[in-house]
Amino acid sequence: MIDALRTPDDRFENLPDYPFEPNYVEGLKGYEGLRGHYLDEGEPSSEEVFLLLHGEPSWSYLYRKMIPVFSAAGARVIVPDWLGFGRSDKPIDDDVYSFEFHRNYMLALIEHLDLKNITLVVQDWGGVLGLTLPMEMKDRFKRLLIMNTGLMAGPVDSPAFEEWKTDIVSNPDVPVSFIMQKYEPVITDEEAAAYDAPFPDQRYKAGVRKFPMLIATSMDAPGVDISQKAAQFWSADWAGESFMAVGMRDKMLGPDVMNFMSTIIKGCPEPLEIADGGHFVQESGGVLIAERALAHFGFDTIGH
Repeated sequence: MIDALRTPDDRFENLPDYPFEPNYVEGLKGYEGLRGHYLDEGEPSSEEVFLLLHGEPSWSYLYRKMIPVFSAAGARVIVPDWLGFGRSDKPIDDDVYSFEFHRNYMLALIEHLDLKNITLVVQDWGGVLGLTLPMEMKDRFKRLLIMNTGLMAGPVDSPAFEEWKTDIVSNPDVPVSFIMQKYEPVITDEEAAAYDAPFPDQRYKAGVRKFPMLIATSMDAPGVDISQKAAQFWSADWAGESFMAVGMRDKMLGPDVMNFMSTIIKGCPEPLEIADGGHFVQESGGVLIAERALAHFGFDTIGH
């Protein structure tokens, strides 16, 4: 059994612009004793499913501006919190968290919910992990919306990443709200406090501390082989539609990385550039990105 903490429900009361009801899953194989949280919005019986995956150190709150847009288009919208984040349980041992721990959890959740016709929406670690999923269950994925993320197909050597890593690992009580506002200055103090909500104290932050340490420093690092296979999948085997948006002020996973990703993803169109967007581009451009993606995917012409 994995020792974990559960954030008290009252930490999530009265968060700005977050009216969504929680949904939970327990007993997934390999994750016995852990409760995961996800939002399930929109039309429950819709044949179109949008799966929105957050990154570090955020949670499903990050997608609050995009969820209503996708819901209004007639889709079912699923927004999980990774274990260690949001309203999901938080294993207290940093060593529990690994690339495979997170990846296998999401594969299991997709199967548990039997999600099909998925439009995969990813950013940051939501993409580092999420972009490796479709090749394992090709028949479930239909479209991709990618924002400020990449594949970990080799060691990362970037001054911007080193600054990011230092911001997180230099203090075991990771300053989540500070990081959110530093990398996306449009976030208000009240919204920043909502990003702190899942973490009453540093005991809850093992998952937050560990993500930067999972970035590859060598070719044999966990996740590199899977990510290389995923790059091959997106380049050669992906047959779905894609849409890309880029927060142009992001020095870590901004224009340079995303331009490279556009060469990997088969059929990727010219990206939507959010000029004032930082790393957490859902905050600065979420509504516009969602609307443009829906139009690109033809949701305005297929009866939704």
